[in-house]
Amino acid sequence: MSAVRTVAVLKGGRSAEREVSLNTGAQVASALASADFRVVEIDTGDAGFIEAIRVSGADVAFICLHGRWGEDGTIQGLLELLDLPYVGSGVLASAAAMDKVMSKRLFELHGLKTPEWATVRRGEPFDTDALVMQLGTRTVVKPASEGSAIGVTIVHAPEELPVALEESFRHDAVALVERFVAGAEVTVGVLGNEHPRALPSLEIVPEHEFYDYESKYVPGMSRHIIPARISAEADAECVRLALEAHAALGCWGMSRADTIVTADGEVYLLEVNTIPGMTATSLFPDAARAAGIEFPQLCAQLVELALEDRG
Repeated sequence: MSAVRTVAVLKGGRSAEREVSLNTGAQVASALASADFRVVEIDTGDAGFIEAIRVSGADVAFICLHGRWGEDGTIQGLLELLDLPYVGSGVLASAAAMDKVMSKRLFELHGLKTPEWATVRRGEPFDTDALVMQLGTRTVVKPASEGSAIGVTIVHAPEELPVALEESFRHDAVALVERFVAGAEVTVGVLGNEHPRALPSLEIVPEHEFYDYESKYVPGMSRHIIPARISAEADAECVRLALEAHAALGCWGMSRADTIVTADGEVYLLEVNTIPGMTATSLFPDAARAAGIEFPQLCAQLVELALEDRG
């Protein structure tokens, strides 16, 4: 690790999660500095950010961007062109994980249990009765390619569906409509490259109906319980799904899988995040801490993983 002296921390950007990304970037930069790295902070929302990366002298980039143009493979593609190693998954895995519809297809292809779903495209007619018949009265509507529960609505009755879809269409041309599954929200972080390991399971107890944007980023709006209060069998299944989803998508370095565990112990995989949050209230650092990895050590380890040959 002594050969790595300079890390370009990419933060900010232009997505709906810009402010969170700036916070994440600042905390990661501070952690890396405390671990004796030279850090250059670059806001990718600035017009000259590409040149700033080029002249930074960085040995590796630490991507602290959330949502579009950060988690979706675009910044990863740019860094590939610049021949600069970077923390986290590559272009294909990032794009596939960000696209919830593509993720669902890959989960099903690999036999990973996920709630039944359908898609609705902006401007095209949809049949509410058919959706209810397929998915049930209670559903979750979310933009196909957005992060941090932005644009997500829990639909309790069929008449709420059109409004929920309109909210989703404010963020994406395609909406994912998913059968609602009641249960404990459990997330499992995965750390590593060719032989990744799962971090301890973490149960999320939000103050709101579900783990929405405010619950994620406002201190006190959710509790993190480690390990999750679920059976050993359910815990093992959460870990299995997280590791297999990481592999199915082709993730690298880190990921975090979100699952729902029902009262009778069934486990459903919801989605995978390739750039988990790295703020003081974030899930991945909490799980790593429970595994004995403090935040500066975690950031340094992710830099090391970024420099391994991806094959």
